Amino acid sequence: MLITDQWAAIRGLVDWLDSQHGRSDHELAMRTLKVTEEAGEVAAAYIGVPGQNPRKGRSHGWTDVEAELCDVIVTAAVALASISAQPQGVLDAKLAKIAARSGVTV
Repeated sequence: MLITDQWAAIRGLVDWLDSQHGRSDHELAMRTLKVTEEAGEVAAAYIGVPGQNPRKGRSHGWTDVEAELCDVIVTAAVALASISAQPQGVLDAKLAKIAARSGVTV
């Protein structure tokens, strides 16, 4: 399946989570904390690429790291869309600020 509108997919995920768990302050906190959990999975995959954990050996490849990074991005976007009425505008503005500070022009 090709996603042509990423923010529509993110809104759909937010709606799905809302239908499952509601949108209480606790639920919003859980969605935000989920970003940290996913970041930990990136770290675990990265550690597994060279086999840094002798007990596990080379347990992951670069495609695992890529997939986990995507999970972080999607999870962060869902959390942002859960607390912001205009998540795309918020992200665009932040990205523009970071790019300008770094001297990047697009």
